[in-house]
Amino acid sequence: MTTQANDDWWRDAVVYQIYPRSFADADGDGTGDLQGVRGKLPYLRELGVDAIWLSPFFTSPLADGGYDVADYRDVDPRFGTLSDFDDMMKDAHALGIRIIVDLVPNHSSDQHAWFQAALAAAPGSAERERYMFREGQGEHGELPPNDWESIFGGRAWTRVPDGQWYLHLFAPEQPDLNWENPEVRAEFRDVLRFWLDRGVDGFRIDVAHGMIKEAGLPSVGRTSDEGGRQVEMLGSERLPYFDQDGVHDIYREWRPILDAYPGGRMAVAEAWVESPERLARYIGRDELHQAFNFDFMMADFDPASFRTIIDKSLAEAALVGAPTTWVLSNHDKFRHVTRYGDGELGLRRARAATLLMLALPGSAYLYNGEELGLNEVLDLPDELREDPSFKRTGESRDGCRVPLPWGGTAAEGFRFNPDGLGTPWLPQPAKWEALTAQAQESDPDSTLNFYRAALRLRKELPALGGGTLTWLDAPEGVLAFRREPGVVVVVNIADRAIDLADLNLTGDILLSSGPLHEDGHIPADTTVWLTA
Repeated sequence: MTTQANDDWWRDAVVYQIYPRSFADADGDGTGDLQGVRGKLPYLRELGVDAIWLSPFFTSPLADGGYDVADYRDVDPRFGTLSDFDDMMKDAHALGIRIIVDLVPNHSSDQHAWFQAALAAAPGSAERERYMFREGQGEHGELPPNDWESIFGGRAWTRVPDGQWYLHLFAPEQPDLNWENPEVRAEFRDVLRFWLDRGVDGFRIDVAHGMIKEAGLPSVGRTSDEGGRQVEMLGSERLPYFDQDGVHDIYREWRPILDAYPGGRMAVAEAWVESPERLARYIGRDELHQAFNFDFMMADFDPASFRTIIDKSLAEAALVGAPTTWVLSNHDKFRHVTRYGDGELGLRRARAATLLMLALPGSAYLYNGEELGLNEVLDLPDELREDPSFKRTGESRDGCRVPLPWGGTAAEGFRFNPDGLGTPWLPQPAKWEALTAQAQESDPDSTLNFYRAALRLRKELPALGGGTLTWLDAPEGVLAFRREPGVVVVVNIADRAIDLADLNLTGDILLSSGPLHEDGHIPADTTVWLTA
């Protein structure tokens, strides 16, 4: 099997996000790598995904898990080599799996050759013009240029020995690039071509809303109580460093590059913006193909919350004639098993929400390990946490990045390395022994086999994937909608079991997120697909 020449493949694709450091370790050093990904490609094919999105594997000191890139054209030795990447991609394409790579254009690593040259150069030099260096305020420039705060907490400016300050909207090890500089724009056009020439099928654009800052870098005028989280504090207000109109000029430069390559090369934006109308501007024939729909991920497990966000998202997509994206977990947020209550309750709800998501029009993004029903690991020792946000605010994303359990026991590191060698870079909970891929393989009711069944049916049923949905009347606490031709989806979030007859539905059950009652009633926190 090979990937098909379908330029619109992304419109209803199921994309599986891999956090390479935590997916699979082929060489036993405790860190996942590209050969580990390559070895698991048959597993991913059997799971039924259309593409994999690889979080950054580029050369990096890992100050922010690889989102601090020191060389955009090479693989970090901890993850392998460019040859490993080429071999992995060749095998993936042979299995019909496309490859999306994570591009980080808002900032580089402070170890990038450009930033090291900027530190060695004088204020006003061409080297410093590649970044956001500014003079400070105060009598001796001892105060930062403005009041901007880092997304990771604390101020967004760091002073260098000669007295200037540089901007970093994230960690100090992630200096913001100056996208008003033509050299920066030319560099990233070349980076796009470098990976497209190697055969990648698309890009996920990190902080896609952040590259352009408001002219003059004006202060926000307010600070948060804890010295950070300006974005959360200001809510829906547009900040002077996010979602500036000039960012769209960048994507209008990029789209012809993507279109020049065959096979439907695409790009999806990670863009946090204030309104559907603002998000819609990132998508279109002259900009990007998709933007992540984070509202669905942040929805309460509640029928009104789900329906409001689904309606809003579909209307938003209609503005630009592009399908929306659906996602429940990723590398930045608590796993949805835990968000929905953890334990048996959280898993039951997570499976119900997944079956809802996979029935919605558009494309779906899965996060590695969710097909095993993994929970957020909340009790990691503080000294092992590496998230830079944790060090500044106490908030940590490490718990969703714990290495995956493939088989065996905790003493074997759950075979994160096939031979059970090495110690995974973050410890795995002993209770994951029942959740390993090996343990779930032969259980027809396991979460792994539930995901496989859902993805297989999604491919087989013409009603699922693209298209539209029609809401059906349903009792309080229940969502029901029709997908044409011939599929009805019922989501029971009421506090009681429901009878399909109460909805005037009589079809056969195609798939259920959990066991039904003996009388056929649908229990609470359960989703079913049935024939119309």
